Amino acid sequence: MNQKRTFGSILTILGILGIIFGALGFMQIGSLGLSKMNALVPFVVGLLFFFAGISLVRTTSDRA
Repeated sequence: MNQKRTFGSILTILGILGIIFGALGFMQIGSLGLSKMNALVPFVVGLLFFFAGISLVRTTSDRA
């Protein structure tokens, strides 16, 4: 498997986790202890990772 595609997959998974963590912190579910403004940071970083990973996976061509 291509290294760029693997790195893109890892970034996508980390982005999904960041989005979930930020959303749970924003809704104050569980014992995360984040205020609404502090929950935006992992959400925005998760969005950046997610879109960067999707872009890497999509633009990397497969060679057989």
